[in-house]
Amino acid sequence: MDELKEKALRYHSADGKPGKIEVVATKPCVTADDLSLAYTPGVAKPVLEIADNPGDAYKYTSRGNLVAVVSNGTAILGLGNRGALASKPVMEGKGVLFKRFADIDVFDIELDTEDPAKIIDIVKTMEPTFGGVNLEDIKAPECFEIEQKLIELCDIPIFHDDQHGTAIICTAGLMNACEVTGKKLDEIMVVVNGAGAAGISCARMFISAGVKIENLLMCDSRGVIYNGRDKNMNAQKAEFAADTEARTLADAMKGADVFAGLSAADVVSPEMLLSMAADPVVFAMANPNPEIEYDLAVKTRSDLIMATGRSDYPNQVNNVLGFPFIFRGALDVKANKISEGMKMAAAKALAELAKQPVPDEVRAAYGRDFTFGREYIVPKPFDPRVIEWEAVAVAKAACDEGLAAEPVSDWGAYRAELRVRMERYWN
Repeated sequence: MDELKEKALRYHSADGKPGKIEVVATKPCVTADDLSLAYTPGVAKPVLEIADNPGDAYKYTSRGNLVAVVSNGTAILGLGNRGALASKPVMEGKGVLFKRFADIDVFDIELDTEDPAKIIDIVKTMEPTFGGVNLEDIKAPECFEIEQKLIELCDIPIFHDDQHGTAIICTAGLMNACEVTGKKLDEIMVVVNGAGAAGISCARMFISAGVKIENLLMCDSRGVIYNGRDKNMNAQKAEFAADTEARTLADAMKGADVFAGLSAADVVSPEMLLSMAADPVVFAMANPNPEIEYDLAVKTRSDLIMATGRSDYPNQVNNVLGFPFIFRGALDVKANKISEGMKMAAAKALAELAKQPVPDEVRAAYGRDFTFGREYIVPKPFDPRVIEWEAVAVAKAACDEGLAAEPVSDWGAYRAELRVRMERYWN
């Protein structure tokens, strides 16, 4: 057994308590009086209050801080379709991250079906239980249909992290990479390799940030997606079909300013990297091995800005920088959805935070200092300021767009509340 496998399996099964999460009561139940309040007859009182006023569910239950992490295991962390049961360790892990980084409780729900209609129906039926739903590891193109329909049907935030989490962090990095290199978003040439959930969402968000769609080429396993291609197409890919003579990834990368890879290991060669424009930006996010190895890439181009999904290289694109804080902001103002404006607010907050001096906690966690530049274009997950910057930005956007049932009136007090809430996790 290799060392990582042994450590990981021991971590997940240690101390006679398999798994990574548990349910903990938040009210005492040690006396007969406690029992009568926790359950019958006392519990009837909040039941009647909620029946008369459904909004009181947020007052008398944990709904407002409870998120469902839902998967059918058809696209697990680069491992492909391993089924609903095999996805459970990942969904429990998601629960750990929600709690650790944003103090949000999670029920993980693994659905043994690949039928989008069934998933939509099940999640909609469970809506009264949760304050929000995080869809996870559901393959494309079904994930697009499932998320969109649930957004239409539900009155709580629905968020497919595989799409939007990566896109939000990448967009923050792209904004800062352009600032570092002196390039403009509306002038750069972009190649997106990978037309699944994350690739499609990244392309859409890049365009929302200012990239021109005519300056973007998307590739999948068959090469460039171009107008007139009739094989291996769907509605989402067709959205990015380009008028171009380029047919291969190598063709597409010639003269490109940015490469965003959400595909497979080692598909980019040094020759492809050399064909890119000056000061190229490479987001090689295939996990665990990127589209081109970091050491090879920086050896090939000294003017490179590179990001990966790995923590052992600079500029890690890690979804934990997104989903906990996005849901924290959305839940705190009782937003009924997570809008495009809220996602962009999150990206801009992350981009701006990376320009600020790094606090001692970050230096201690990583054993080094960080300064905004080629090797630091996105913040670190263990930066305790992320929740304050990002959750506030998301909550503000929800309030500005009229999506908040309980808008914040005192933003200074809200920031302080977030700091106090998270103190126990940082001390």
